[in-house]
Amino acid sequence: MRLPDAPTFLKPLLGRAGRFAAVGGVATGVQYLLLVALVEFIGVAEVPSSVLAFLLSAAVNYWLNFYLTFAGRARHREALPRFVLVAVIGLAMNTLIFSLTLSILPYLLAQVCATLVTLIGNFLLHQFWIYREPQWNS
Repeated sequence: MRLPDAPTFLKPLLGRAGRFAAVGGVATGVQYLLLVALVEFIGVAEVPSSVLAFLLSAAVNYWLNFYLTFAGRARHREALPRFVLVAVIGLAMNTLIFSLTLSILPYLLAQVCATLVTLIGNFLLHQFWIYREPQWNS
């Protein structure tokens, strides 16, 4: 049995969502590797480690999404300030959820909870605000 084709407007969105998930996976991998390295090997406390790992992975996320997921549809001068604002919001959510769950879960599970909370909102903000095509007035 063959599933019906997605409406034409959904095809690019679904492809972009797949690339967004792949880029997010890479950035999340970077974040978790940095988190573990900071906590286990350098001895930095969990919350500051999570903050630093989030910030560094956000930079990876921006560049990969700009060039691979959204193919530079917006200019850096438009996309970067928007991304920074979304990253600050994401950092606040990540830190809050991580801090709250850290009291009841090991730090890696607390980070998983924090990561899951921000996923959908981040995609929607990336798709419809950060990397949207410029609107020209005619």
